[in-house]
Order: sequence, then structure tokens, then C-alpha cells
Amino acid sequence: MRNTLTVLAVVVLLALIGGGAVHFLNTREEGEQGNLAESAPSQEEDNTAPEQPDWCPRVEFISAPGTWESAADDDPINPGANPNSFMLSITNPLKEAYVPEDVKVWTLPYTAQFKNINAQHEMSYDDSRNEGTSRLEGELTYMHETCPDTKFILSGFSQGAVIAGDVADRIGGGNGPIPAESVAGVALIADGRRQDGVGINPGAHVGGVGAEIALQPVSTLIQGIVPGATMRGARANGFGELADRTFQICAPNDSICDAPLDVSNGLERARDLIDANGVHALYAYNPDVIDGATANQWVTQWAKDTIDAQ
Repeated sequence: MRNTLTVLAVVVLLALIGGGAVHFLNTREEGEQGNLAESAPSQEEDNTAPEQPDWCPRVEFISAPGTWESAADDDPINPGANPNSFMLSITNPLKEAYVPEDVKVWTLPYTAQFKNINAQHEMSYDDSRNEGTSRLEGELTYMHETCPDTKFILSGFSQGAVIAGDVADRIGGGNGPIPAESVAGVALIADGRRQDGVGINPGAHVGGVGAEIALQPVSTLIQGIVPGATMRGARANGFGELADRTFQICAPNDSICDAPLDVSNGLERARDLIDANGVHALYAYNPDVIDGATANQWVTQWAKDTIDAQ
């Protein structure tokens, strides 16, 4: 009898253990399935490109004025720091031709100074150029992030041409603030880093180079005349992907963009940077830069053609 009870007890115990094990395994399986279900994404990822807000312009024309033709606190939409700024002879006709909702015309506000032996109180060329570059890239970054379909046209004169050209070179080289396909064109007038054969010359042949290239070998020597003005030489990328739509306009004998490579008279040539000879100041009137038009007339018409093609 005792053996029988013992056997029955063992059978009951095994049944309880087996039932508990089955319940445990079933519960665990359900839990694992539940966890797997929870980890699965509830919906597919949205890979669609961001939409262009209705207020965004079709094109933005960015103007970079030259030395002493802008100010850090100037109004980029209605600039007034220098009413005689050369770039106004381009931007004003564009503002008259297009409504701002279609074409945004934005003028770079930066200090635009050039510390030299005759103006020790001014911001150095390096600092002015760096400030302008940062602000221009900031505008491009903001607008491209906000309005991804907007196309950009970059243009500049003198120090502004150096700034716009530097930014265009980085964009064309693939390391700029916006992709190259967002840039419809670039027009540089009197670029201090101009190289013969880099970009497109729509006008008269010039045999020299930009002053920053010509004076690079004596950059240290000329610091007494133009302190804080580093002569950096040629740009790294030759405008890269933008080379086929970057235009370089330079008047023959302009010491800023058509400087001879001979550096034997480097100090004298550094003084030319300060004086900016008469040729440099006459792009709005000089008929010998581009056949049939002054430089500002040519850029204005080119900009209109480029805008209308977008």
C-alpha cells in the first residue's frame, strides 16, 4: 500500500512539474513573439525629399561687393553702405526685372576693409575676407536647408570676387556649404586669385594673374605695407564641377587681377594693392574689357539669361 501511494505521489509530482514546464515554455514563446513584434517598425521609413516651401524663391542672386563697398551691419536686401558700390549697377537692374518672391537678390554684408600702411585702423584683409566668407556660406547653408530647390548665382567684385570665388571653388571641389548642382553660375570681376585658363574668360585676353598669386612668394616681405594680408596663391580646385559655369572678368592692366608674375618689385606691387589703379575703378565704364558691353552690363544680361533658364 505504501509503495502504491509513493508511486501515485511521484506521478502527481511529475505531472505538476511537466505542466509547469509547458506553461513556462508557452509563456516564454509568447513573450518572445511579443518582443519581436514590438521591435519591428510600425511603418516604413519616409525617404521622400523635403518639399520646397511656397515662399522660396526660384533663384537667389548673391552679390559680394568690393573693398569699402559694404559694411558688417548693412541691409542685405536693401544695401546702402556705399551708394556708389559697383555691384549695385548689377543688382539694381535685377531687382527691377524680377519680383523678390521669384528671385531673391542678396548682398553680402561684411566689413570690406583692407588694413595697410596708410590705414592702420582698418580691419585686416584676412579678417575681412574671412568674415565675408563665413557670412556668405551661412546664407547659402540656411537657404539650401530651407529651400532645397532654389538655385544660386554667385557674383562679386574685387575683394568680394575673392570671397565668392573661394566659396565657389570649395563647392565645385565637393566640400562647400551646398552641392554643386545647386549653383547655376558664378561671375567674378577683378578676382585677386584669377588664373589664366581657369574658368571662362568672356572678354579681353589678359596675360597676368591675380595679385594673391603673383605676390605669394613675397607674402611675408610685404606685411609691412599690408599687415594681415596673406597672399594665398592659386585656389585648390580650379572651381571643380563649377569650372564650366564660372566666368572670370578682368580688365587688362588691372593690378588686382592682371598682375605680372615677376616678383622682383614686390613692395611696389604691394602698394598697387592699396592704390587700386584707375583701371580697377572703371569696370562700369571701360569698353575694352568685354566686346560690346561694360562688365556690369554683361554680368546683368548673363544673370538674366541664367535665371530665365532655371
